[in-house]
Amino acid sequence: METTHRIRGLLAGTAAALLLLTGCGASGPHDSADSAKRGGSHPAPADGDTAPRDREREPDRDHLSTFALDVDTASYGYARRALADGDSPDPSTIRPEEFGNSFRQDYRRPNGNGFSVTVDGARTGEDWSLLRVGLATRATAATGDRPPAALTFVIDISGSMAEPGRLDLAKESLGTMTDRLRDDDSVALVTFSGEAETVLPMTRLGDRRGRVHDAVDSLEPADSTNLGAGVETGYATAVEGLREGATNRVVLVSDALANTGDTDADTILERVAGARRDHGITLFGVGVGSDYGDALMERLADRGDGHTTYVSDEADAEKVFCEELPLHVDLTARDAKAQVAFDPRTVEEFRLVGYDNRRVADDDFRDDGVDGGEVGPGHTVTALYAVRTRPGTEGHLATATVRWLDPATRTPHEASGQAETSALHQDLPSAPARFQVAATAAYFADALRSGDDRFGTLPDAPTLTELGETARTLAKRTGDPEVGRLADTIDLARRDGGR
Repeated sequence: METTHRIRGLLAGTAAALLLLTGCGASGPHDSADSAKRGGSHPAPADGDTAPRDREREPDRDHLSTFALDVDTASYGYARRALADGDSPDPSTIRPEEFGNSFRQDYRRPNGNGFSVTVDGARTGEDWSLLRVGLATRATAATGDRPPAALTFVIDISGSMAEPGRLDLAKESLGTMTDRLRDDDSVALVTFSGEAETVLPMTRLGDRRGRVHDAVDSLEPADSTNLGAGVETGYATAVEGLREGATNRVVLVSDALANTGDTDADTILERVAGARRDHGITLFGVGVGSDYGDALMERLADRGDGHTTYVSDEADAEKVFCEELPLHVDLTARDAKAQVAFDPRTVEEFRLVGYDNRRVADDDFRDDGVDGGEVGPGHTVTALYAVRTRPGTEGHLATATVRWLDPATRTPHEASGQAETSALHQDLPSAPARFQVAATAAYFADALRSGDDRFGTLPDAPTLTELGETARTLAKRTGDPEVGRLADTIDLARRDGGR
């Protein structure tokens, strides 16, 4: 559910802006463990921050927006699969932030662990603008530079996984990935249908890859889906094979159509709370299948300190299992949260677009006991706000602050960036290409949710025809095949009855 926040205490205006959180640091980010410990009701400014501040009174708390970071991409992948199959995706499965996260951004990377922050924007019409705030982690290290990985694969072999593009795709991908992991990496394999079974205990690869291949090749679909038993056994296997100094992760591959045993994400994860809390074992969910339990998988990943993606074909599987997973097993930040403070002298109202399940109370921004998001190296984060600025005002617009814990020491850190009204480009076509890609993905998600009363409509939204044309132009301009796939997907939505 989207909520519009009207900032009280100043005269109302008629202009507007939209804030998009992606991942970068052109605004002079500030990273300090000391500043992270400061109190206060809004983000700690960077040392030397000269943004105008009202010293006479504290601005109304309605100027704050806080949420946990999210690097999931499953919503976009599943929507693309549904449209390719001739179906309209359920609006409840459309999460705009996951559409934005699905595309590469060219934000500057920080030199070390943590985040860089960038804020910029573009006007989209007479009254509204898109304002982008970007977060990015350091570039992914070469495979040999990361810590060893201890991966426990929990594979759904229920009857529904017999459909082409589910278990067969998972087996092929796992086999290829096994050959690409390092010799000092370890793999365990757990399967579940009506019951769960450890097929392969944690095994250091080295010269034992044949054992892993044999275990993967033996997988065959069975009957019902006791996902709870699979997760519980998977975590138990991960704890038994826990490796100090390694990245220990459970990788759940399933259509998440649980129909036996526990089917509630909170109940399932409560049974493995000790493994998650005491050993820091994170969960990576990989969704498959035309019928897919999107809500359950997302909840499992959110509560399991991990993230989700969706695999619809061989190209997706190759990218996820063979390229991304081996490189992204490391963690850069735990419990990462963002807080955006809008200046009430220039901003009249705003609305966070997406992150519906990731909202955090403003007072909990610096409460490190409140769950945030886990982010690895090489990631960017994208979010959206609809913001109305006060007419005739210029100057400071917003300050975005990200807070995270060091994965090893749990020391808190923060980084900030800010935007002025002068940072807004005159229109979208004059904005950087990657900015336009993010905006196009967001508008597309908004269009797919249209008609659902729970979600508002973004101002100045282009038609699907216009979005498709823009995506085609951007695909040529960037040379990015993923942007070309976005254009194809928008065309499918338009032919399905869109504008």
